[in-house]
Amino acid sequence: MSFARLGPLGHEIPTMWRDGVAWDLRPLTADIDGAFLADDGLVRVREAWHAGRLTVLPDAADLRTGAPIAFPSKIVCIGLNYHDHAAETGAAVPGEPVVFMKDPRTIVGPFDDILIPRGSQKTDWEVELGVVIGRTARYLTSPDEALRHVAGYVVSHDVSEREFQLERGGQWDKGKSCETFNPLGPVLVPADEVDDPQALGLRLWVNGAQRQNGSTAQQIFSVAHVIWYLSQFMVLRPGDLVNTGTPAGVALGRADHPYLRAGDLVELEIDGLGRAAQRLADA
Repeated sequence: MSFARLGPLGHEIPTMWRDGVAWDLRPLTADIDGAFLADDGLVRVREAWHAGRLTVLPDAADLRTGAPIAFPSKIVCIGLNYHDHAAETGAAVPGEPVVFMKDPRTIVGPFDDILIPRGSQKTDWEVELGVVIGRTARYLTSPDEALRHVAGYVVSHDVSEREFQLERGGQWDKGKSCETFNPLGPVLVPADEVDDPQALGLRLWVNGAQRQNGSTAQQIFSVAHVIWYLSQFMVLRPGDLVNTGTPAGVALGRADHPYLRAGDLVELEIDGLGRAAQRLADA
């Protein structure tokens, strides 16, 4: 079972995929958002399906795939969270998670275009495990209770403009918050259907050439640690997205710095969470 939002931008239909069949969730919710998740929406969907109260969404395969969650209240990102990525960028392994924020309106569908910002010369790729919050998390006492606050997991593309991020003022947000810079999906997989978030392979290709091939086992700070840590500084609310970092293989870390250009095709996947593909275009 997984969750998706299908249809034109701004008019996506909340959907559950099960055994290759798309089920219409509009009798239960207007959207897959924080309110739905906070109200045990994933449990209610399972109950409705078993009771035969859902109907098939016709022609689902012909519909655009939107981001699997509606715009969250915030996107929180963790930088330098893989040992190999820290090494390739020449950065020291951080003693605490490196935290930055990203504009929630950067979220687009998993097959939508990525727009290269005007004046950009260093637009880069980053495949990441995205964590969607399902219960309010504030001042958690330990990482042991953190995963109980996770609704599910998703493929997240934390697109970055490295000059804007690193050379234009000393802070990261504006290199991360350009329009379309967070393709998400194709689906949200419930947390209880992911055996171990620290055992997921992540891969990314540019124009057919593999650039990233890593595993969440190599994270410096685990998903549970990140959620616990963030809850000490901010309230994580249902529907919020946490991007947990990227493995080695980004353009910034390569000697030839093959940054993205209009016309390039980026494909990315995470074990059990699906595969996405985005074409680059000029803004």
